[in-house]
Amino acid sequence: MSIEMKMPMLSPTMTKGIIANWLVEVGDNVAAGDIIVEVETDKVTIEVEAASDGVISEICAQMGDEVPVDDVIVKLSEPGTAIEKVAKSDNSTDESQISTPITTSEITEPAASTITDTDKVVAPAEPSSVDISSINNGSLNMSPLARRMAEQQHLDAKAITGSGAKGKIVKRDIELLMGVDLTKPVQVNTTTQPVAIEIDYNLLPVFTRKKNSGMRTVVADRLTESSRDIPHFYMTVDCQIDSLLAMRKQLNERKNAAYKISVNDFVIKAVASAMAIVPEANCMWDGDSVIYFDQVDVSVAVAVDDGLITPVVKNAGGIGLASISNVAKELAIGAREGKLKPADYQGGTFTISNLGMFGIDNFTSIINPPQNGILSVGAGQQKPIVIDGELSIATVMSVTLAMDHRCVDGAIGARFIKAFKEIIEDPISIIL
Repeated sequence: MSIEMKMPMLSPTMTKGIIANWLVEVGDNVAAGDIIVEVETDKVTIEVEAASDGVISEICAQMGDEVPVDDVIVKLSEPGTAIEKVAKSDNSTDESQISTPITTSEITEPAASTITDTDKVVAPAEPSSVDISSINNGSLNMSPLARRMAEQQHLDAKAITGSGAKGKIVKRDIELLMGVDLTKPVQVNTTTQPVAIEIDYNLLPVFTRKKNSGMRTVVADRLTESSRDIPHFYMTVDCQIDSLLAMRKQLNERKNAAYKISVNDFVIKAVASAMAIVPEANCMWDGDSVIYFDQVDVSVAVAVDDGLITPVVKNAGGIGLASISNVAKELAIGAREGKLKPADYQGGTFTISNLGMFGIDNFTSIINPPQNGILSVGAGQQKPIVIDGELSIATVMSVTLAMDHRCVDGAIGARFIKAFKEIIEDPISIIL
């Protein structure tokens, strides 16, 4: 009896995963719970365990392959089954794994004498007449990139003779079937698609092409969707944080203190406290209704290699500064080391993005869907201000609120940012 292990759904937004690394080979004995493969999701790289005891009988997806959720990635035979060991396949010839510098001298015109009648471009068939079942079920020998291009263009890939290693259908083969002149920039049909920027690669300096990771692709897709579909409105206020800095110094210098509180920890707590004062702002657009939350789970943007991730400080309004500080630090470390679990970055209700450590004075952010708001936090800088008619110097931190106008009106957003400013400028209220 053979046991099929399928690509698991490791996050709510995950539709496919990339095989990052196989830790087993055909013929290996595994026990239930053994880690057999690393899968790159739209968020992080996660280790996947064997579902039961058995022997690896077939590896159905190679490193670098993009596998849809619920597609089979490996098969196991019953324990004790004799299976000849097979070394892991070498994917070095797959163009999806190659990232080499390209020089303008390498981009040349094809020799005219090499073009024959068999090289003539075949126009793509109409979508209604194309059977792409063989593409979707992966039965064709295609690279992941070529498969995706064929699916998007509704091309009958069965008619293609692959030019890759062992007859594999690669990107160039799909481009030829599409009628693309590989020596010129692609012309986009502007009647159905936005106008694309034409790139003459011969005019570019030496460059290296790096394939987008799953995380980079999802970040791009989600933020494009947010910028396009969510009606943002922005509000900026300057907060005096001298009292906050003094309190932070006093707390961190306490004897035997088991924490190291940052300005961002105060910001997290202030956001949760302001939401309690203005609960109408603690919501989410849900099509035909608005969802209002009973607690505030604050997502904190953390930069990682090739993208960003937003781990969540759960119930930030119900825990103290010390707990927020320790939880936030653990989540940030886990994010940078790629060790977060899905529960660590799912379910946030509001996001904070802080670039103050980079000296950024102020900036605006794009809302992290399906949330309704994000707060952009700048650096605290000493500036001249007028207090009671007299010129003084204060440490000022600029923050910009972006909110979804579908579920939050300007007056509600103004009340929320006003409450936040009052809390930040009088931080004793956080403790009280």
